Amino acid sequence: MTERAVQISTPDQDVVTRAAHALERVIDPELGLDVVRLGLVYDMRQRDGRLEVDMTLTTPGCPVSEQLPREAEEALAAALPELDVELRVVWDPPWTPARLSPEAMELLGFHPR
Repeated sequence: MTERAVQISTPDQDVVTRAAHALERVIDPELGLDVVRLGLVYDMRQRDGRLEVDMTLTTPGCPVSEQLPREAEEALAAALPELDVELRVVWDPPWTPARLSPEAMELLGFHPR
């Protein structure tokens, strides 16, 4: 698995696929890209009727530090109404541009070495 890939901790691909599609509609207003392509989603797992999602932000002082997680949680709740959603903002490991998808790297002008 590449560093950029979202780690999936559940065999229920349907739920994960629906969750990933929902998160692709959550756009970072500063960068104009979704949280999945930005590599901000670290893990998704389904447990006991609940979807747990670990995501991060580009920096702890991110200007959208309250808005983006709230939008992500709302998108997940709308896409998966049968599940309780628990979204956790995590800082370990710290986000780096290496987590960007290839498309995001190109759009943001990063050139992998």
